[in-house]
Amino acid sequence: MTKIQFLLALGERLSGLPKEEMEERLRFYSEMIEDRMEEGLSEEEAVAAVGSVEEIGSQIGADTPIGTLVKGNVSKRKMRPWEIVLLCVGSPIWLSLLIAAFAVIIALYAALWAVIVALWASFAAAAGSSLGVAAGGVILICFGREVPGIAMIGAGLVCAGLSIFFFIGCVAATKGAAWLTRMIALGIKKCFVKRKDA
Repeated sequence: MTKIQFLLALGERLSGLPKEEMEERLRFYSEMIEDRMEEGLSEEEAVAAVGSVEEIGSQIGADTPIGTLVKGNVSKRKMRPWEIVLLCVGSPIWLSLLIAAFAVIIALYAALWAVIVALWASFAAAAGSSLGVAAGGVILICFGREVPGIAMIGAGLVCAGLSIFFFIGCVAATKGAAWLTRMIALGIKKCFVKRKDA
């Protein structure tokens, strides 16, 4: 791939950004390719060393704030009077549906994190009870009640083992929820990034 082909493909990929930012990114990668060519690489090698257009475009899209993406996609055309009338007349319907959909999404998201918090609370309860029960068993042994004391220490060890499993599950669930949050954010960003049809 030549430098021009690379820059054209990258420009196509970044078409959802504001014009100034897209030009700045293209200048950056153009200079990067030129620097590598000055170091002695051929044009194709310099382009290959920069990376693939898909990876660069995805990384830039992930790193770009959503406000910038919205700014790049806001239409500058004026609305016609009949469009304004339709928006106003239909607003009781579309606005209430939009608010309801937003509320449902927020409620589902809050419920997901409430489950994560409950899992961490279960872990804390198991870890705390293991310490408390084991300490109670030691106290019973000190007062001459060996059999109940040993039983309580055993129960404390069981709770400690369960708390290890809880911890592993809590970490995995938290990572999964964080991954889901990131994917939702990227999905929202992609809604604002317009791609030109090939």
